[in-house]
Amino acid sequence: MAKRIARFEKVSWEQFSQDWIDTFGSEEPEKIREIYESVKLPRRATAGSAGYDFYAPVDLVVLPGKTVKIPTGIRVQMETDWVLKCYPRSGLGFKYRLQLNNTVGIIDSDYYASDNEGHIFSKITNDTNEDKIVRIPAGTGFMQGIFVEYGITVDDDVETVRNGGFGSTTQA
Repeated sequence: MAKRIARFEKVSWEQFSQDWIDTFGSEEPEKIREIYESVKLPRRATAGSAGYDFYAPVDLVVLPGKTVKIPTGIRVQMETDWVLKCYPRSGLGFKYRLQLNNTVGIIDSDYYASDNEGHIFSKITNDTNEDKIVRIPAGTGFMQGIFVEYGITVDDDVETVRNGGFGSTTQA
């Protein structure tokens, strides 16, 4: 039986609103609230699925060669010594060469407590060779996350604590 080691949650309305405006520019607060209220927590499609589907918060259109950054509205609390690895949904990668810009998104267990509430973003690129436009309707799965347990070296003595988002673990 699989270990139960995590819980998905929405980030706060304030965090989502701030991140949405930072990403897409100013928008009506009522429209942002509507988007926030429609955010669905990631779920597995079947009992045998390893991946938790992340759903598009709005209709997404990604033109060939273009990139879209997506504030998902989601954070995850997980046990130490686990990581959430994020990938594009298989069908989108296969049909359109849709890719995450960092190839695999790594969500560490301590990201949950960072100063942005652990808000998970996705940055996707349509890397098609066939001039295909990627259309992802709101509420449709576009990325999947898989929880993986990891180990550390026997001489590891890191005590640094995270406070930040992307790339924050390499900043002194």
